[in-house]
Amino acid sequence: MAFSEEKVQQVWEKGEKVANNDPNEWRKDQCGAWIYRKHYGNRDSQYGWEIDHVSPGGSDDVSNLRPLQWKNNLDKSDGRLKCNVVASGTKNIDNG
Repeated sequence: MAFSEEKVQQVWEKGEKVANNDPNEWRKDQCGAWIYRKHYGNRDSQYGWEIDHVSPGGSDDVSNLRPLQWKNNLDKSDGRLKCNVVASGTKNIDNG
């Protein structure tokens, strides 16, 4: 699904800000994995991220959307958030 740049930015704003990191470039998803703003939709990057529906099948309203590191989003295929990718220092590690 394609989202407008405005909606992508609104969802990005929901990511967790981390002290000493530029919040326009770096945030963490709900699992604590690093995501990089410019890597939206990039599955070749450990910092790539996608927009996830909190309630699968729910609306595209910003209240039902969140930013997730792409593997965390992919691992949510059964509807449950598993958090297989988490941060370790400045890198992401895959525990899945």
